[in-house]
Amino acid sequence: MEEYRDRMEREEPENPSGTSTARWLAIAAGTAIVAACLAVGYGYHQQTLVGQLTGKQEQMTATVGQLQGQIESLTGKLNEVTIAQQAAAAAAAQANTPAKQAAGKHSAVESKRLKELQARMEDQQKQLKATQDDVAKTRSDLEGNLSATRDDLNGSIARTHEELVVLQKRGERNYVEFNLPKSKQFQRYGPLMLSLRKADTKHKSFDLAMIVDDNQLSKKKVNLYEPIWIHRTDDPQPVQVVINKIDRDRVSGYVSAPKYRNSELTPSLTPASQKIPVESPAPASPPANPDEPLPQQPLQ
Repeated sequence: MEEYRDRMEREEPENPSGTSTARWLAIAAGTAIVAACLAVGYGYHQQTLVGQLTGKQEQMTATVGQLQGQIESLTGKLNEVTIAQQAAAAAAAQANTPAKQAAGKHSAVESKRLKELQARMEDQQKQLKATQDDVAKTRSDLEGNLSATRDDLNGSIARTHEELVVLQKRGERNYVEFNLPKSKQFQRYGPLMLSLRKADTKHKSFDLAMIVDDNQLSKKKVNLYEPIWIHRTDDPQPVQVVINKIDRDRVSGYVSAPKYRNSELTPSLTPASQKIPVESPAPASPPANPDEPLPQQPLQ
């Protein structure tokens, strides 16, 4: 009996399917965890930048409102002084010589006060202009930092065809170039349908309409080289639209999209999870006569 069992163990085929399935499950789980970590980090970084921009913009807006209130108050006082000065001049014209002299002194005092108010008003206007310039500069810096961060996370911007070829050689994303004329009709490029509505060669900006997953979107006054990011539900990374050339009633650029969608990155999990285990054949019963040879088991 012991010889029979040893022989059966040597002839029983190995079944590597369990090891292979575990390996694929581990790879898929690791990929999902890495993708989730990247998505969480990207979202947190974007939310932090947007919060900084919003806070500084609200602070600058409050300062501008205060300065405008002070200017309105000074303007009201200036109008009151002007009206009083005009009334005093009219009354002095009808009075005698002593009255005219007194009115002249009063007019000199009012004129000095008027000059002081005008000087204060000019200072307030200078402060308001400086604050507005600071707001514009801060907003531009934060938007530039936000765009640069997005570019670092999702790839560089190609400003020429040669640079686009270099990005294509990386093999990380799919790139589709286009030369789009101004029209109300939509044309498909990659996963998007685009329609150019306006091209401003003087200010290097454009208006673009898009159809994304049966939804129509519009982007107005987009600058040259400014990426447009489209977030779709099934994409691991956003789709990118870049215009790198603006002509009269025509623009040129490209659409950059992830090579695979989320649903395409995890198809191997379904067959493995639904795989039916193969039952091992039952061992043959030993012969009644110990001298008879053992029956041979077929190889699986």
